[in-house]
Amino acid sequence: MPILAIDPGSEQSAVIEWDGKQIISAAIMPNNELLESMYRGIVVGEMVIEMIASYGMSVGATVFETVFWIGRFCEAWKGPFTRIYRKDVKMHLCGSIRAKDSNISQALRDRFGEKPTKLKPNPVYNGFKLKRDEWQSFALAVYFYDVFVKNYINQK
Repeated sequence: MPILAIDPGSEQSAVIEWDGKQIISAAIMPNNELLESMYRGIVVGEMVIEMIASYGMSVGATVFETVFWIGRFCEAWKGPFTRIYRKDVKMHLCGSIRAKDSNISQALRDRFGEKPTKLKPNPVYNGFKLKRDEWQSFALAVYFYDVFVKNYINQK
């Protein structure tokens, strides 16, 4: 089952399509373009999107703008979707909610191997060289696959 994972931002979002074995596509794109492609696109699989959580700290306008885009993406997606909190991904991959982005990307490299090069291709990454926020959307996809898809398969 393909998973479309989105790490949303206030102006652009990182998007990964993952099938449980390899990355099918990866991009960082403006939110308007992503939204338009969702309205036009054919839905295959499930969308997972990082959800904002409040921990009592004051937040700025960019956080509210990101929440606005999360809602728009969920509305535009014509199939099932799941909102995932970042703390759950951190605990799953790193064992600590104090993990930083660099810890998460390192945990993914430890699990799936280093980024591909010409001399050392890595089929998991399928030729994609992930950039900053793409690692976070990949983490969402891996979390969803491990927690929801694998458990569903194992229950059958």
